[in-house]
Parts: sequence; structure tokens; C-alpha cells
Amino acid sequence: MNKYTERIYNGVVKENPTFIMMLGMCPTLAVTTSAVNGFGMGVSTLAVLILSNLIISALRKVIPDQVRLPAYIVIVASLVTVIQLLIQAYIPFLYDALGIYIPLIVVNCIILGRAEAYAAKNPPLLSVMDGLGMGLGFTLALTLIGIVRELFGAGTLFGVQVMPDFYEPVSILVKAPGAFLVLAIIIAVMNGAHIDTAANEKVEGCDGCCATCGKSCEQRANQETKEGERV
Repeated sequence: MNKYTERIYNGVVKENPTFIMMLGMCPTLAVTTSAVNGFGMGVSTLAVLILSNLIISALRKVIPDQVRLPAYIVIVASLVTVIQLLIQAYIPFLYDALGIYIPLIVVNCIILGRAEAYAAKNPPLLSVMDGLGMGLGFTLALTLIGIVRELFGAGTLFGVQVMPDFYEPVSILVKAPGAFLVLAIIIAVMNGAHIDTAANEKVEGCDGCCATCGKSCEQRANQETKEGERV
């Protein structure tokens, strides 16, 4: 696996922003009432991630450190405005469904986090691949949650009736508590399958940013355990 495909694998599997890093919970829980909504929000965030990483990486040696965060926000806000206008013009039903959550992409911690942790320190092409990986991971997570909530909460999938007529939809799944319930079930399944999440293998001093960490959490945990045994 070369360094470019590793960035995609990292975002989709190893550091999935929703299931592993537990980032971007606001849109994850709010807009995933259907698979279409989840996919739409994921793709919108994916586009912003790729473009913002590309621009910030290209300007990383030009933007002064003192104003880097305001500069990042201006770049992201400009991109989000363009995405919002495009969705409003060409996909009005999705615009109506997502509503205020499209502008809130500006403050999505995934985007600002990747800008600060990766794009500001790496060349443009690698940054684009990092944004692609993180965006794909976020899109897959939102779409999966949306599929589960829509299928069992409304009996439909991407707006098409798939459950038999005698099926009684679990209506709570398409309501606010349902988002927490579905996410909790998915994380429980991951824990049962021994897939590490942000709550696992976390050691003292870890800031949750694996991209800038020199050692794996497991290695650091083992090292600290050995040091404790010596004492």
C-alpha cells in the first residue's frame, strides 16, 4: 500500500471520523433520518474536505501562523457557500431536507481538524487523498446509519418501499432518540468484533489525533505498563 492509498484506507477504516474518531456527531445524528439525507450530507462534506485540503495545503507556506485558523474558516466558508448554492439550484429536495445543516459544515470539526493536522503540513496531492479518505469514511458512515434508520423506522430504502405490508415500522428510529440508538448499536457491534473506536486503547497523553502520533496507542499502552511494573 503506497502513501496515497494509505490515506484513503486511513479515512475509511483506520480513522473513520464517525465510527472511530467520533467526530461530526451533529450532522451524523441530525440528518440521517433517511439514506438519501445521509448520503447527501456525506457527499457535500466530502467535496468541501477535498477542496479545502487542496487549497490550504497549496497556501500552507503563505498563510501566517498567527491567522491560520481564521484563514481556514474563510476558505471553508467560501467552499460551503458554493456547495450550498449548487444543492439549492440543482437538488432542491435535498436542500429542503438538510436545511441549516449545510451551512454548519463550516464548523464541522472533521474539516478544520484535517486542515490543521494534515493539510497544513503536507503537499497538495497527499492532502487531497487525505480529504478523499476522510470524506468517503464520513459518507459511508452517514449512509449506513441512514439506511438502518430508514429501513427499520419507515420500511423504505432510498424512498422505495421494501418492507412487506405487514411490517410495523419502529417509528422511534426516525426520531431524535433513534439516531443515538442506531449509533450505539453499531458501536456495540464494532466492540464485539474487537474493532477499536476512540473509546478503546486510549492512553494518557493521547489527543485523539492518530495522524500526528509517532506510536500506536497499543504500543504506548504496553510501554507504560512495563514502566509501571518496573516501579
